[in-house]
Amino acid sequence: MNRIAICVFGLFLLWSAADIRCQDGEVAENPSLPSMLTSKHLANPVQVHAKVISGGLPEDDAAFKELAERGIKTIISVDGMKPDVELARKHGLRYVHLPHGYDGIPDARVKELAKAVRDLEGPIYIHCHHGKHRSPAAASVACVSAGLIQPDAAIPILELAGTNPNYRGLYKAARSAQPISGDLLDALTYDFKEVQDIPAMAEAMVETAHAHEHLGLIEAAQWKTPSDHPDLVPAHEALLLQESFTELLRHDETAEQPTEFLAMLRESEAAAHQLYERLSVLKDRSTSPSQQSEFSGLYKRISDNCKSCHVQYRDVPLDEKR
Repeated sequence: MNRIAICVFGLFLLWSAADIRCQDGEVAENPSLPSMLTSKHLANPVQVHAKVISGGLPEDDAAFKELAERGIKTIISVDGMKPDVELARKHGLRYVHLPHGYDGIPDARVKELAKAVRDLEGPIYIHCHHGKHRSPAAASVACVSAGLIQPDAAIPILELAGTNPNYRGLYKAARSAQPISGDLLDALTYDFKEVQDIPAMAEAMVETAHAHEHLGLIEAAQWKTPSDHPDLVPAHEALLLQESFTELLRHDETAEQPTEFLAMLRESEAAAHQLYERLSVLKDRSTSPSQQSEFSGLYKRISDNCKSCHVQYRDVPLDEKR
């Protein structure tokens, strides 16, 4: 028999004809991919490769049950939120936690993702929260790097999933992805953990501070890309700041914070969202004094909240924290 055995449809699977697996464990090319799938309990599922599907967070028992019924064996979360390992185990699914941000995928994480999609038992479901931004980027980069799809197939995956073009780091990661040699992947050894042992809230705070600093440079340039920082696009940086506040509000540790702390986060998230909406329609046009004043007012609201929050909750001795 040919080494690539005849592919068959699993009659027990409910997903489309894109979900093709070979009898000897290899996967066959399918020119119709990527394709959007239909699901009752999973957000934005996209078949990236016969072995890999990108989508949103499985939020309840019904979602994990659907994954199991559709043949999924491994779930990879690229979300900062702690995976629901127990619910996955209940349905016989393995969880692997490989989180990354909205600003791109570090090289070390790219190698981990490539190794995971190549070597872990499939089919594999890669998810973030909504399945629109980080997970399609991770899935495309992983599949290209593992040699499962061609480099020119990466961007169409993001476009099909609806990844916001203002996430320039995610598009850059997909655009620059290249196959990693099999010998190099063979030499890499990873302990794929169900949950990464990282201070999620602290990491999110660092990302928030970076985005806030970048917007300060943009404000100084009259709300245009600074000449000495051509990589800083106003709408993109405002979007990153908005998402960093959203991520902070989703962390379990954040939920345990005082009411005033949460109120400042929510107000800052709303102000960042307004700033993003207003900047996204400019397309690098010059801004009027009134527009600059409006943008700076929103930025000041965020800055004031950050300063107040730091004074009350960060810049005090540990034994005095509420």
